[in-house]
Amino acid sequence: MPEAISQEAKQYDLVVIGGGPAGVAAADAAADLHKSVALIDSHRELGGAGINTGTVPSKTLRETALALSGIKSRALYGVDLSIRREVTVPDFLRHELSVKSGFNTLISKRLQDEQADIYFGQGVFIDPHTLRVQPQDGGESILLRGENVLIATGSSPVRPPLFPFGTAEVYDSDSILKLNRIPKRMAAIGAGVIGSEYGCTFAALGAEVHIIDGRDTLLPFLDGEVSRALASALEGTGIRFHWKESVKECVAGASGGLTLLLSSGAKLEVDAVLVAAGRKSNTDNLGLEVAGVATEKRGLIPVDENYRTKVEHIYAAGDVIGFPALASTSMAQARQAVQHMFGVKTGHLSSLLPNGIYTIPEVSMVGETEESLQKQGIDYVVGRGWYDKNARGRIIGDSTGFLKLIFRRDGMKLVGVHVMGELATEIVHIGLMAMLSDRTADIFIDACFNIPTLSMLYKTAALDALKNAAVPVPA
Repeated sequence: MPEAISQEAKQYDLVVIGGGPAGVAAADAAADLHKSVALIDSHRELGGAGINTGTVPSKTLRETALALSGIKSRALYGVDLSIRREVTVPDFLRHELSVKSGFNTLISKRLQDEQADIYFGQGVFIDPHTLRVQPQDGGESILLRGENVLIATGSSPVRPPLFPFGTAEVYDSDSILKLNRIPKRMAAIGAGVIGSEYGCTFAALGAEVHIIDGRDTLLPFLDGEVSRALASALEGTGIRFHWKESVKECVAGASGGLTLLLSSGAKLEVDAVLVAAGRKSNTDNLGLEVAGVATEKRGLIPVDENYRTKVEHIYAAGDVIGFPALASTSMAQARQAVQHMFGVKTGHLSSLLPNGIYTIPEVSMVGETEESLQKQGIDYVVGRGWYDKNARGRIIGDSTGFLKLIFRRDGMKLVGVHVMGELATEIVHIGLMAMLSDRTADIFIDACFNIPTLSMLYKTAALDALKNAAVPVPA
């Protein structure tokens, strides 16, 4: 039953619940339309997981690990510049804390400049339009009424009961940022994006890293060739994969350390465990049943193509609606939702969503894979450009990277872009723009690229594809 309202609610055109990438983008978009906006966040810092515990911190740690380990310099000069002393936690986290703090300040100032009202506290629906906000300082609760509401409360790591969370050596993707020392032996449970990225970061710092997964393929959503190349590259850094394995028992030692009993019967002694077992939406404590909003498995909120729930004035964006749950797509979803709720004519978010994985080496992709085209029965042609045959690739010392372009054989339209190597997550966008424009291999053949650049790989790969297209298809 909706709660009886005994105090006057502050009125807004839009109330946003959640101050992460989607929530901030929604507040920005509404303010640009000269709408009154309230943003509720249950944390003391804006930015959500994107700024505080996920996207930005993990990538900052990666860059710090690369700098402290001397990996890039070693490849360039042929000498080992690895750290000769034990890295301290302050050494490791100083830059991450600086970047996070800077973004927190930037976001707060931008919202203040746009005259959006920020409320730090837990927001709960008491009727479909009204939320009660309990301030974090324990003060008197506040009522906010929104003509429209956008739910962008993000997600949290799943914590399987098998693992003794609360023990100093057991972490998830949030608490790993609070580690008290750099482990010498570490296990990542799950060979997904989080496990792979953090595994690479700690391996770069000299840790012995074990990645345990019940599957037998690294990041199976990747093109198969890229997945295999990435697994090989990670093994080359010393990471050990335990495929088709699961943890049956995790026991904390009396004097520190952990013992993992695997499904095969093997035992693994480590100093720390990162549990990367997926995420669940933060929807449990919002009072959604009062608002008439239903949830699905792991708290996901179903929405339509405009990110509206079954309740006409309530929208949702970001991790709370599920895949792809990226900061970039979350922001785009929120902007589209705001434009729709206020009747602004807009197109739909493209289905071509680039994915970036910040392993070492990094990987990025957009569009079709060879496997997806084979399932559809579509004939295709592949072209490749190798970093070690590219002038810039040789200058930076990347000997394993490559760009892979996939074209439909009929017409040579670009349908897939896959990159492994330095700056992969930047390079992929050239192909993305070509795909959004429905362009063929000719766009790269006709273009003039600067030399030396990694962008030149597109011309190399396109020429390779045209050469391959001329080869008769085996009967």
